[in-house]
Amino acid sequence: MELSALYLPQFHPVRENDEWWGDGFTEWTNVKRAMPLFPGHRQPVVPGELGYYSLLDPDVREAQAQLASSAGVTSFCYWHYWFGGRRLLERPFDEVLSSGQPEFPFFLGWANQSWSGVWHGAPEKILMEQSYPPGDDQAHFDHLLPAFRDERYVRRNGRPVLLIFCPADLPQPARFVETWQQMAQKAGLGGLYLVAWLEGRDWGINYTSHHADGFDAGLYVHFPFERTPRARAREKLRSHNAKYGPARYPFSTDLPSASAAIEGVVHSSVQPNWDNTPRSARRGAVALDSSPEKFERHLRQALQRELLHDSNSQLCVIKSWNEWAEGNYLEPDERFERGWLHAVSNARRSVGL
Repeated sequence: MELSALYLPQFHPVRENDEWWGDGFTEWTNVKRAMPLFPGHRQPVVPGELGYYSLLDPDVREAQAQLASSAGVTSFCYWHYWFGGRRLLERPFDEVLSSGQPEFPFFLGWANQSWSGVWHGAPEKILMEQSYPPGDDQAHFDHLLPAFRDERYVRRNGRPVLLIFCPADLPQPARFVETWQQMAQKAGLGGLYLVAWLEGRDWGINYTSHHADGFDAGLYVHFPFERTPRARAREKLRSHNAKYGPARYPFSTDLPSASAAIEGVVHSSVQPNWDNTPRSARRGAVALDSSPEKFERHLRQALQRELLHDSNSQLCVIKSWNEWAEGNYLEPDERFERGWLHAVSNARRSVGL
């Protein structure tokens, strides 16, 4: 069983963020300035034993890997940003790759979407546009090849895993799959294990043809919301007047299945919590009454489903290891300490892993 956690590399200053949001901006900037927006709203969240770290510190990266491994997380999926040859937030993973440390498995997820100012109330402002220029596939693949060949790189069915965040945004998804598989074969990798992200911005399935387009699997990303009639009414009111936000939803009690109409292999992804108000304030959404115990239930259900797949392809993904400004993280915090990590250990043990 590969139990991976998505890993955000946004916790160090970069020139672009300095220009867009002010000197020294990192994701911690949003986390620290968050405020409670309704009675019982738990903001700001405060990190626990790792503190407000910088991912440029190799000791921090080693401590993260040790914490993850101790809980039964088997790898990190590092978000990778490639805009027609230009990269962002690349330094933490580059250092992991070049140094060989930590000795903890990983794979990559290409976050192939344009960056806008949506998190800061300026959705019409394009900061970095995602593009697919001629010849870019080969240049992109060649750049990633040293990572694919690293002995720590996660493989399913013997092939390196690559997650695509916005498969529907690819100009020709089937052509993309064909091209990348051919390049991987030529490079002696035996192909890739290509996984399509199956979550839409409205928390539904945004892409239903992963099997027909040749992807090896889809990743169904479950947002932990129960959209009750009361919650829907509040959402409608909020859409007309932001002062009634953020949208609030009960944390769901059970993990729904992906639509039976979706063909092919579908892996599961679960989240411990959701609260993106540190980024979006009253335009955000909050899962109410989340807890490590409820997350453990979701993860146990996801693992039980994953055990039905062939053992060589089992892949379950937690969103996320460190998305602090979205409220979904496994790292220790001030309130629950290592509670989220204990939930992972308990869920694994409950299904015999």
